[in-house]
Amino acid sequence: MDREDSNVQGGESPKANNLVRRATPAATPVPRSEPVPLGKVSPDFLKRAILPKLGARRPGVVVGPAAGTDCGAVDLGAGRVLAMTTDPFFVVPPYGWDRAAWFAVHILASDFTTCGLAPEWMSVDLNLPAGTPDSDIEALWDAVHRHCEALGIAVVTGHTGRYDGCNYPMVGGATLLGTGPRSALKSPKLAQAGDALIITKGPAIEACALMAASFRDRVAGHLGEQVAHAGDALFRQMSTVAEARLALETCPEGVRAMHDATEGGVLGAVAEMAEAAGLGVDLDLDSLPWAPGVRELCAHFGMDPLAAISEGTLLIVCAPEEASAVVSALNAARIQAAQVGTLQASGQLRCSQGGQSRPLVHPRIDPFWAAFARASEAA
Repeated sequence: MDREDSNVQGGESPKANNLVRRATPAATPVPRSEPVPLGKVSPDFLKRAILPKLGARRPGVVVGPAAGTDCGAVDLGAGRVLAMTTDPFFVVPPYGWDRAAWFAVHILASDFTTCGLAPEWMSVDLNLPAGTPDSDIEALWDAVHRHCEALGIAVVTGHTGRYDGCNYPMVGGATLLGTGPRSALKSPKLAQAGDALIITKGPAIEACALMAASFRDRVAGHLGEQVAHAGDALFRQMSTVAEARLALETCPEGVRAMHDATEGGVLGAVAEMAEAAGLGVDLDLDSLPWAPGVRELCAHFGMDPLAAISEGTLLIVCAPEEASAVVSALNAARIQAAQVGTLQASGQLRCSQGGQSRPLVHPRIDPFWAAFARASEAA
């Protein structure tokens, strides 16, 4: 880990009082004809502008980048693969260094465990705000170390520095890697028509957890202490590591693919996974599990719960005859889970609610970012 900071800028440590990254003061605004949404680029843009341009073509790429695919993988030979995933290093100091580090590490670990292997190594790039004191960096890194150690992850390289224009929560990025037998690798390409779709915890887990943690007094004042407490309880639910491991232990052969519902929420994640599998889906919205407080929090902050970011919600595609065993094992471990749909050979994406069926459309724009900006301005 590169811990040298020879070009440190002086000044006071900035207060990270919201999740919206401030623009670099010295940056020249780019003229825009229309508002540019925050968050991930749309699946259409990804397919048009990013995926056709992936550098050199090299043999051995087993799983490449695609919407609905959380990990890539390359062939190591002798029946083994190296899997990897990359994400922003998302740190929110007002939550306390321990919870902030837990969240940053588990975002990555949740993506990685969807591939069916265990994370082993991590590379971290920390681009911290100018003026961040050594004591804050040390407190953050102590917590990162503990949470990596608990998951069996060794940090093998990285960079640490302070720079103008950087701000919480996006303070760099990290990559997780791990190896294992190719036969254990899970991918949407393994999904088959007729497979069952299972969802854990339900919609908007991350959106509601972050709103409740950031605006607790407002939540308690408007929605009551019971909803505020339920929102607090969602924070440690923003990880899919436990349910991914349990699903694999329960049905190692029957589980075909997994995907965590991040930006775009449940609807976006289901659409992405079906497209990555090259299959259609029938999604029964009436069968979704719902965590306590989610409906109230989404209504209060003006978010569509089905489209809101939901780190902590895991989609599991498994052989239909194994679905009940997976759901039972998850529920026995006190993880809400339900079979909510079936993959279809038709290629059509459909969802139903209250006896009415309609096309399932990717939301494209996650409502969380705008809702958070509104709440921040009101505060």
